[in-house]
Amino acid sequence: MTVKRNTWQKDAVKHALGEATGFVSAQELHLVLRNHGSTIGLATVYRALADLAANGEADSLQSQEGELLYRACTTEHHHHLICKNCGKTVEIEAHEVEAWAEKVAKQHGFREPSHTVEIFGVCEDC
Repeated sequence: MTVKRNTWQKDAVKHALGEATGFVSAQELHLVLRNHGSTIGLATVYRALADLAANGEADSLQSQEGELLYRACTTEHHHHLICKNCGKTVEIEAHEVEAWAEKVAKQHGFREPSHTVEIFGVCEDC
């Protein structure tokens, strides 16, 4: 079993992601890091974000344009409301979605369903 160690690069990416508002791309995060004097390469940012997402420390989703976006998040299961204009993101609980997923899975003979729900709209500020 390989243990992934925390590096200063991963810590820097995690910190920058935590400072971001809403979901951001690896390129956007890389630019922020570079603008603050970091020498972290783009490939390292991609790897760190993938690790954070795999460990449940970040959420990832595919934008409507097909780009993978990331956001620092809680580790509990939740869903998001995302503004299409400014990227503002709100974590929401959606018990109805959980019940619906269980019901649909059971109807089709599936068990242990999992899902991802992202709701896109325009926030009140936009």
